[in-house]
Amino acid sequence: MKKIFTLLLCLVGMQLSATAQDKNRVVFPEGKCYLYRITLKDKKGSTASLRHPEQFLSQKAIERRRRQGLKVDETDLPVSEVYLRELAAQHVQVVSKSKWNNTVLVKTATPQQAESLKSLAFVNDVVQTFSAPDSVTLSVRDSLKTILAEDDTLYSTSYGRAKLQVEMLGGIKLHEAGFRGNGMTIAIIDGGFMNVDQIPAFRKVNIIGAKDFGFPQSDIYQEGDHGTCVLSLMASNEYGAIIGTAPEASYLLLRSEVGAYENLCEEDFWVAAAEYADSIGVDVINTSLGYNHFDNADNNHRYVDLDGHSTVISRAASLLADKGIVLVNSAGNSGNNQWKKITPPADAENVLTVGALRVNGTNANFSSVGPSQDGRVKPDIMAPGNPDWVIGGDGRLRTGSGTSFASPLACGMVACLWQSLPTKTAKQIIDIVLNSCNQYDTPDNIFGYGTPDFYKAYIDNR
Repeated sequence: MKKIFTLLLCLVGMQLSATAQDKNRVVFPEGKCYLYRITLKDKKGSTASLRHPEQFLSQKAIERRRRQGLKVDETDLPVSEVYLRELAAQHVQVVSKSKWNNTVLVKTATPQQAESLKSLAFVNDVVQTFSAPDSVTLSVRDSLKTILAEDDTLYSTSYGRAKLQVEMLGGIKLHEAGFRGNGMTIAIIDGGFMNVDQIPAFRKVNIIGAKDFGFPQSDIYQEGDHGTCVLSLMASNEYGAIIGTAPEASYLLLRSEVGAYENLCEEDFWVAAAEYADSIGVDVINTSLGYNHFDNADNNHRYVDLDGHSTVISRAASLLADKGIVLVNSAGNSGNNQWKKITPPADAENVLTVGALRVNGTNANFSSVGPSQDGRVKPDIMAPGNPDWVIGGDGRLRTGSGTSFASPLACGMVACLWQSLPTKTAKQIIDIVLNSCNQYDTPDNIFGYGTPDFYKAYIDNR
């Protein structure tokens, strides 16, 4: 399974498999089923109107666009209700929708059901994205520690173990200037947020919501702890132990990654989560996910697909800045394997793709490289990622490595920078970050434009 990270899926209330040799296996809850991506021809029959964006966007989302001079356009209109009713009449279940891609993900009991959908006049394409396994692996909550270990507390510095990883990005100086993410909203699209609802270190974090977009539905706080670690890199505010890069921001926790399988449908889940984040009105999104190899090898991406538009996930990601959102995305951890390259959506346009640095400033050899297929520099920037200090699902401090962790460090700093420069647009913030990098004039496809200095970015543009 080729992922930026591996998670175990926690499925609640399911009957355990009778296989005595593996007590952690559970029968797949939906039985044998399939998911298909239906691409629609148009949006005829949609009752929504561009003159009334409040029908499908929050006031916060509308204001974010107004502030940046961005118009609501046809991609923002929901998919046609008429077409949804006609799909329902075919006895298929809608699992998710994408207004930006004008697609619908449906569940069928048999492949023959999906085959019949191809004859519908409003359907352009039908692609299988998932075939249910017989069983999946069960995960349970980690045993929770109620306090951070005393030997993890460094009273000589308020940032504790996190001092170097924040300092390398100019973050401490930006925080001291008064910008710690207050008033900014960050969405994290990830796989699992193990015990975030119980870990004492997160009690001070302003979590404004949580939502699951995976299939089958699950309790995101009983999933793996990758998202927990990601959140800690930005949101932690534990004096002398760990302070994140945006400790005063608000956070929206969204699950799109399903650890029990690696299938094309997870890109559809990600797009649904990103569209939801947009509609809520978030400012910045972090996603430490990427896809190129799947359980069904016929769906594997190729190098030629890395153009920012060929994959569903990258096509949506490339739209985010036009909606007024900065996406910060991990480059991927494929530098040491045969693929080597960035993984979608890291190839998207107008985003900040983040590679991983060692603490001495050299690149981590696992960090994926560019360029994109159409010749754009990738990754865009670098951040500490080998190793970083994080809070795990058991509530304790530990180290971890990966572009998965470099990305949220940079993402939190983007939120703080935007707080300091509130009149800038998403695309302007991206350009300002790139201009602050230490090899802006000589970019390459290992380091991108280099390591940003977010304090310098603030000073040069205030």
